[in-house]
Amino acid sequence: MPSNGNNSSGPANGRRKERTKRANGQGSIYQRADGLWVGAAYVLMPDGTTRRRPVYGKSEEIVRGKLTELQANSDQGIPAEATGWTVEKFLTYWLAQSVKPNAKPATYHGYEMMVRVHICPAIGKKRLNKLTAADVRLFMRQMENSCLCCKHGRDARRSVKDRRCCAVGRCCQAIPSRRLVQQAHAVLRNGLQAAVREELIRRNVAKLVKVTPPRYGINRGLTVDQARALLDAAAGDRLYALVVLALFLGLRRGELLGLQWSDVDTDRGTLTIRRTLQRTGGALHLVTPKTDTSFRTLPLIGLVADALTEHRKLQDAEREAAGKRWVSTDHVFTTKIGTVIEPGNLRRTWEPLRRAAGLDGVVFHGLRHTCVTLLLDLGVPPHTVREIAGHSAIEVTMTIYAHSSMAEKRAALSRLDTHLTGP
Repeated sequence: MPSNGNNSSGPANGRRKERTKRANGQGSIYQRADGLWVGAAYVLMPDGTTRRRPVYGKSEEIVRGKLTELQANSDQGIPAEATGWTVEKFLTYWLAQSVKPNAKPATYHGYEMMVRVHICPAIGKKRLNKLTAADVRLFMRQMENSCLCCKHGRDARRSVKDRRCCAVGRCCQAIPSRRLVQQAHAVLRNGLQAAVREELIRRNVAKLVKVTPPRYGINRGLTVDQARALLDAAAGDRLYALVVLALFLGLRRGELLGLQWSDVDTDRGTLTIRRTLQRTGGALHLVTPKTDTSFRTLPLIGLVADALTEHRKLQDAEREAAGKRWVSTDHVFTTKIGTVIEPGNLRRTWEPLRRAAGLDGVVFHGLRHTCVTLLLDLGVPPHTVREIAGHSAIEVTMTIYAHSSMAEKRAALSRLDTHLTGP
């Protein structure tokens, strides 16, 4: 019997539904031979162009809903999510295009290491727009409980006779510190936030995951007697002034080694912190200080002023003795031929002085702690101490450094006892 021409378009005969023709800009919807519904429309992409974007679903209604959402977002200037990006691909792009040009070298190298060593091996292959809070939470839990020695094969890289733990089946349980886990989470969170700003994803799932913060103990620094013993031990050393500035002004190691004579104003009696010296990526860099509040001008008085005056005379003598070998850098603290001092080499000066003063286990940064702690002990207002030390927030000054000694606690409770029980 001849066909009437009307029985070939509906799904009742087992054939797929033909493409539905829609108005320009609305997109098209059709059913494939395997039964899956497909829709496509021109939508705004993250790079600002307009491209034809397919969507899929088990029914025509699902596909129509997806198309409607895509086109509504495009009308509002919101681009379609970049489904082709993986977490690794985007973080690599972010590091190269955003972090490296704008951050300090040490920050970039720290971020890059965190991405390469910890984040990408765990979740790098996941689709950026499919990453969930559960994925991030699992990554953080696994990182918290993974032995770094086993994970990175540290023991396996030792010679066979020196292997002692993971490579021979005795896990050393070298789990990462809370600080390391917190840093990994922070880098991932910052990276995903960059993806949100570029409208590649709609929300930052790392913000939904909480990590246990590290515990910072109260750092008391040196006692007054210990500080005096250190000054006595350092007297006569060519870097005596460096120890004085660290102890009296609380300068960081990089700030001391980045200090230049142009930062010292003898007429006004001030010293300005403008830069810090760092070794990153195999080279020394002079970079801006750690935070905006690290830019600061401090008065030069007493022993600090005297020590700098004597240090300049010492450096002039060393310049004359070096002759043509002298390298002019304008740095306050240099080697005997004028070159900058490697931050890692400062321990060569510090270790003998520390031992001579009987300060076992005290690191050079402890001098900064000492300055802050002693200033607070003297009753200096915390906001003034913060400005001297260049802390980013007063909470840092009070949380890490402020403390009460047992004698102070005893005196306070004694006053309360007298107040409540006295006549």
